[in-house]
Formats: sequence, C-alpha cells, structure tokens
Amino acid sequence: MAVFTEVTHEQAQALVSRLNLGQLQQLRGITAGIENSNFFLTTDRGEYVLTLFERLGFEQLPFYLRLMQHLARRGIQVPDPQADASGEILHALNGKPAAVVNRLRGGHQLAPDVFHCEQVGAELARMHLAAQDFELHQPNLRALPWWTETVPVVLPHLDSAQAALLSEELAFQQQLAASAGYAELPRGPIHADLFRDNVMFEGLPGREKLSGFFDFYFAGVDSWLFDIAVCLNDWCIDLASGRLDEQRAQAFVDAYEDVRPLSGTEHRLLPALLRAAALRFWISRLWDFYLPRDASLLKPHDPTHFERVLRERIAAPWHAVKEAA
Repeated sequence: MAVFTEVTHEQAQALVSRLNLGQLQQLRGITAGIENSNFFLTTDRGEYVLTLFERLGFEQLPFYLRLMQHLARRGIQVPDPQADASGEILHALNGKPAAVVNRLRGGHQLAPDVFHCEQVGAELARMHLAAQDFELHQPNLRALPWWTETVPVVLPHLDSAQAALLSEELAFQQQLAASAGYAELPRGPIHADLFRDNVMFEGLPGREKLSGFFDFYFAGVDSWLFDIAVCLNDWCIDLASGRLDEQRAQAFVDAYEDVRPLSGTEHRLLPALLRAAALRFWISRLWDFYLPRDASLLKPHDPTHFERVLRERIAAPWHAVKEAA
C-alpha cells in the first residue's frame, strides 16, 4: 500500500533470514492503498509481501494475523503469515509492527462479470463458516462507534447538502443498530474490506479462477450481512453512477446462499446494510481525503464515489430474491 515508512534492502534481508525465506533478490514498494507500508519481496524461495502497520498496534494485530493463519489452515485461499523459529508471526521493523505473508498468484479483476461475482460470493460464505470457531475476538474497528466519532470531524469540510445526508444517515444507522432485528443478525469474523483490488484471480480470460482474498487488516467481528453488503457495493455496481447491477448482485447472493443460506431477517435488512456499507466507506474516504497523512506514495481515494453509492441505495433499495427452501 502507500509507503509511509521506508525499508532498506539490508533491513528486509535481516527479517527474511529470520523467517528462513532465503536470499532477498528484490524489494519494491507497493503504491496502491492508504493504510500501511507494503512491499513486494522476491527471494530465491518465492514471492512474499512485507507489511509495516502504520495505524494498528502490537496489541491489535494478533487478531488479524491469527485469523489469516486460521483460515489458511482450513483451506480458505488467503495469504499465510510466515513464522520464525519460535512460531511468532508478528515482527518489528523500524519500530513498527510488521508481518510477511506469501504473495497470492494471479491478478485483480477490476471489471467483474457474473462469473467472478459468483466465485467471490461462494468463497465469502466459506470464509464466514470457516472462521466460526476462531478463538480470538476483536470488534470491527470501523463500525458504528468509529462512524459516530469521525462524522463530526469531517462535517466542516462538506457543503450543506452533503452534511445533511451524512448526519441523517448516521442517525438512521444508529437507530437500526439498536433494533431487535439487527441483534438477530448472524455474526462472526468478517473481512470488512473485500473490494475488487483485495481479491486475486488466475487463468485465461473468461475462465479465471479465484486464487485468494487478502488485506485482512480491517477484519473484525461484525454481522456477516455487512460483509456481503460491502462486496455488493463494489463487485456488483456501475462504478460511474454507483447503481447496483441487479444481475451481478443476485448472482453473488445466490452463490453465497448455496454455501450458507441467509435468514429471513438478513434478507429483510439487506437494503439497510447496503446503506451502512456505503456510509462506512464514504466516511473513511472523507477522513483520508481531508485529513491525510504524509506518505511517499499516497493516493487518497475520491470520497464522492461512495456519496453517490449511498444516495443510490437510499433512492433505490434492493432486495435479493430469496431462494426457495
């Protein structure tokens, strides 16, 4: 992701040696994203990704890393954190927490069709079920409490119409979160940020096979439906307008339900959770855009994209067709 903390070849080699990953051949900063400092590592034994965590501390990171390890051991296609001789997977570099994971094969699919959405939906359901018995617990740190804390910080930067929309939607989501139906939603560890650029596919065009999910550093315990909504708002929309592509969206939900059927409450609350997922990313993009941190390769995302998505979800609520029992 964006490089906030530089790493020298010698520093990277010392970590690679401690992890018994061979001889470092290449170290290259990754420009996409805005949360951590990420680098591709090429050694004589394989391809890896080094992450230095800029916001997360040593006390929070075991949840993310152990979750990835847990999922990898259960056959979910995710990067597997590399351990040293004592089994430790959380390291330190330049005074920052650090981790090294194997690099997934393939590339992003930035123009997904039904075929890609079905694969992501099915694997997401498998991931949710595989994580049910994960023993560590950490809430989704970018959920409602963070929204409530951050909205007053970004409101002064908005025009009156944007400020009204943001405030009204936050109030709607606060009311929803206090409802009995919301309390019924099945919960567990979720990815919470499974956008097109956090999934890899490999293979010939039109026959690509999903090769993995990555970037679990927003993961936390939350409703599984929120995870689905985050995906639908990215994988199944027209990016220019923010409108939902109903064919892709239904295919995604159908594939998910082939693995884990949704409850009646989940179907009923999906339109509201689609709004919640749009609000979450509008707030975070506003925060990153107006209150940026210094980074040598920083490229903040356009916050108006998720403003459009939120307006679309309010104006045109979408319900998935419920599969017959």
